[in-house]
Amino acid sequence: QVQLVESGGGLVQAGGSLRLSCAASGSFFSIGAMAWYRQAPGKQRELVASITSGVSTNYADSVKGRFTISRDNAENSVYLRMNSLKPEDTAVYYCHADAARTDRLAYAGYWGQGTQVTVSS
Repeated sequence: QVQLVESGGGLVQAGGSLRLSCAASGSFFSIGAMAWYRQAPGKQRELVASITSGVSTNYADSVKGRFTISRDNAENSVYLRMNSLKPEDTAVYYCHADAARTDRLAYAGYWGQGTQVTVSS
């Protein structure tokens, strides 16, 4: 199995910053693309940012210029630096990773349990 454990969420005032971390552990051969999603109450889960194993990145328009995704392949970890936070960024943030459990490289998607980010106005 592959486990993803997020940390770093919390309560912050508008304009503040947070850094989310997600570490993959368990039995796997390779980690592919990693990403952060978020889900606000009453809304669908949406992609915030993604990063390939080759460190190519993609961002939702709503976070471009404010959030930065990065990864440490040696640590099987992905990070999300969030600056200039807004109340509308309030959501549960989920880590996602594509992982292959053997050298056959059959990738499957895995989710973390989520971490709450609350931005007060």
